[in-house]
Amino acid sequence: MRNMKTLHLSTATDITLAVRIWGDDNILAPTLVMVHGFPDNSLVWQTIAEQLSTIFRVVAYDVRGAGDSSIPKATSAYKIRYLVEDLAAVINAVSPTEAIHLIGHDWGAIQCWEAVTTPLLAGRIASFTSISGPSLDHAAYWMRQGLTQGSMDDKRKILNQLIHSWYIAAFHFPLASQLTWRVAFNKWPQVFSPIQALNLEDFPTQASDGHHGVKLYRANFIERLFKPQPRHTTVPIQLVIPTQDKFVTPALFDYLGQWASRVWRHEIDADHWVQLSHPAEVSAYIR
Repeated sequence: MRNMKTLHLSTATDITLAVRIWGDDNILAPTLVMVHGFPDNSLVWQTIAEQLSTIFRVVAYDVRGAGDSSIPKATSAYKIRYLVEDLAAVINAVSPTEAIHLIGHDWGAIQCWEAVTTPLLAGRIASFTSISGPSLDHAAYWMRQGLTQGSMDDKRKILNQLIHSWYIAAFHFPLASQLTWRVAFNKWPQVFSPIQALNLEDFPTQASDGHHGVKLYRANFIERLFKPQPRHTTVPIQLVIPTQDKFVTPALFDYLGQWASRVWRHEIDADHWVQLSHPAEVSAYIR
C-alpha cells in the first residue's frame, strides 16, 4: 500500500483503534478522516485514500468491532455515543489543533452525523461528506413527518425505504443474525456480488467484522427510532448519493435543510459501495 503507515491508538475507555495514515507528515496538508461502514473495515477506503493523499493527509481507522481494532463483547458498547468518542480520540491524535475534513460511508456516515451535531467535536470538523448513511434521528423524524403530514408520494417513499431496510429487523435477532454471518456471509463481498460487484480482496477479519458489526443495529436503532432528538449543525454538509443503492434510498436525505444550514447534494448512478465502484468520482467531490 503506497505511502501508508499504521498506528494503534488507545482511547480513554481502553479501546485500541487501528489507524491507517496516507501522506507525508512533513507536508502541511489538511487532514481528511474517513470512517467506514458495516460490514467493512478501513481498507474499503484504500483506493480513494491513495488518490487523495497528494493533497490531504488521509486517515482511516477500523471502528470498534472491526478489522484490527478492539472487539467489545457487550452490545451496549456499540452505542453511537461511544463511536463518536472513538472518532474524537482519532481526530485529537492525528490533528490536535487544526479542524479536519470528515467523510463517512454507511454506518460511518451515521456516526459522523452524530459527531457534527453534538458539542463534543464543536469546532473540530471543517466539513462533512456523507455517503449512504443518514442521521438516525433525522431518519426517524423524516418517517414521522411523512406518515403524519406527508403526501401519498412521501408515504410511498417511506414504504420503499422500509422494504430496502428489511435486514435491520433481522439483525435484531442475535442468534440468527450472528449465525448467518458466521456461515452464509463468511465471505460477504462474494455474497453481495449479484447486487454489486465489489473490487475488494479477501481479508482475515471478513466474517468477524459482520458478526460483531450487527451489534451496531441492536444498540441504536430502536432507541433512535422511537426517541429521536432534534440534531442541528452548522458544519458544511456534502451528500454523495448513489441512486441505485439497494439499502439506503435517496429519499432519506430529503428535507435536510431543516437540520443543516449548508447542504450540497450530488448524485452518482451507482450502488451502495460507490467508493469502490466510482472512486474517481467520489474523490473529485472531496478535492
